[in-house]
Amino acid sequence: MLVLGSTLAAVAASSGATPDNDAWTVYHGDAAGLGVSNAVTSIDTGHRAWTSHPLDGQLYGAPLAFDDDVFVATENDTVYALNGTNGRIIWSTHVARPVPSGKLPCGDISPTVGITGTPVIDPSRDEIFVVADELRGGQPHHRLVGLSTRTGAVELVVNVDPAGSDPAALLQRTGLNLDEGRVVFGYGGNDGDCASYRGRVVSVAAAGSTPRIFTVDAASGDSQGAVWMGGAAPVVSSQGDVWVSTGNGSVFSASSGYDDSDGILDISPAMHLLQYFAPTTWPQNNAGDLDMTTAPVLLSDGLVLLAGKSSIAYLLDANHLGGIGNGEATLDACGGEIDGGSAVVGSVMYLPCVDGPVAVRYGTSPPSLTQLWSSSSGGGPPIYAAGLVWTIGQNGVIYGLDPSSGSVSQQASVGDIANHFPTPSVGDDLLLVPTADRVVAFPANAS
Repeated sequence: MLVLGSTLAAVAASSGATPDNDAWTVYHGDAAGLGVSNAVTSIDTGHRAWTSHPLDGQLYGAPLAFDDDVFVATENDTVYALNGTNGRIIWSTHVARPVPSGKLPCGDISPTVGITGTPVIDPSRDEIFVVADELRGGQPHHRLVGLSTRTGAVELVVNVDPAGSDPAALLQRTGLNLDEGRVVFGYGGNDGDCASYRGRVVSVAAAGSTPRIFTVDAASGDSQGAVWMGGAAPVVSSQGDVWVSTGNGSVFSASSGYDDSDGILDISPAMHLLQYFAPTTWPQNNAGDLDMTTAPVLLSDGLVLLAGKSSIAYLLDANHLGGIGNGEATLDACGGEIDGGSAVVGSVMYLPCVDGPVAVRYGTSPPSLTQLWSSSSGGGPPIYAAGLVWTIGQNGVIYGLDPSSGSVSQQASVGDIANHFPTPSVGDDLLLVPTADRVVAFPANAS
């Protein structure tokens, strides 16, 4: 039996999680993306608190909760504020004309591509930020938009297409995060990796500024290296560094030199690469489309975990990533892809294996990884709340799993899911679940 309750406060403190029990303002709840809520003691999926009216587009980002309201954005480039008590629309702002999917060279989002990444809320500014893919002048473009959480009024618009890029080839898939007054996010390619693009990490001042950009596969003739992470947000450490994982690049031979692909990157707030890790198999991973697709998991013991499509999890020294092939421990975690954000409680990580979450314990002396259980229920990136591990399946069911065994303790049907990597949120005394075009809320009891 895993003893979890005594570690929750320590996890929240080490992650920099907000003490506001009603708030969930970023993907997986805090800047470190650890996916833990200690705000509620129980969740009742036996009946719904409310279900929103159908919204005007598909939901790929997770709902957020702030100041007693729920916020969500659609692929029709519309941002909504919903009443936390009954789910009714308080305001909606259509920020741009979305891009018809036929205007893109490839991809699997249809009929339009608009706001794909989970927004982020800056509580100090009462402002929510989104990146909108928009059709302007007949061509796709990307803009960072800031809106008042109180009224929906647009307060910021910044063009964020990297110089020299083909915006049609870029998809803004990661969640957004905040880093010392700046909004940070990643770019990858559309599903299929068609056309020519380079992965990017972008940082823009919340008050507006010229974007700072780090480019993956930046050498002449190189391309790809997506920063998409199954929809998870870049992780921001307590020192303000930005951590991301990267997908397959165009370099297939180690003799050509490492191209920042298929690895983990530690990037300064000024968008300079500080250190990196990639497995020795990175050229083969590039050739086989074996992206690193989890958000880096920064652990309180100075370790960090990385995983991706190869199903192998790597435990690393966060202070010395060591470059190529210098991991502390490895584990073939689930036999399939591991995509998105994880949940971390004490020394146990609940990893987002697409066939169902896997519980892994990490050790420090010596560094080690041990699988505790795997589940065939759910598969969307898990979070931990009210003593259960919550995950959404492509079958339209939200599951609450026993953290000690992975067995199903609660479940409820919520309807069709649009997002391949759906993840729930906890805020305003609610468990919030995104479906294809609605938000479903289940009641929770506050701590």
